[in-house]
Amino acid sequence: MRRVISRAGVLFAATLLFLPSGELFAKGGGKGGSKGGTVNVRPYTKKDGTYVGPHHRTAPDSSKANNWSTKGNSNPYTGKTGAKEP
Repeated sequence: MRRVISRAGVLFAATLLFLPSGELFAKGGGKGGSKGGTVNVRPYTKKDGTYVGPHHRTAPDSSKANNWSTKGNSNPYTGKTGAKEP
């Protein structure tokens, strides 16, 4: 028996192949352990020769209130709570 697949089914399957993982859709902000709004930083060497290993940081924006180091927030990777005043 021959199986018939609709155009909608084919388009849906093709769309799933090209969607990035859910974490790429995450938005920043919020308190607590949300991993949204993170940036992966590649390792680099400073001008003075100091090596900085790979790490995560909050995505850049105009607000200081949503950074992991601000009171009320916490780093989702280390669990460390923020101490800086907003």
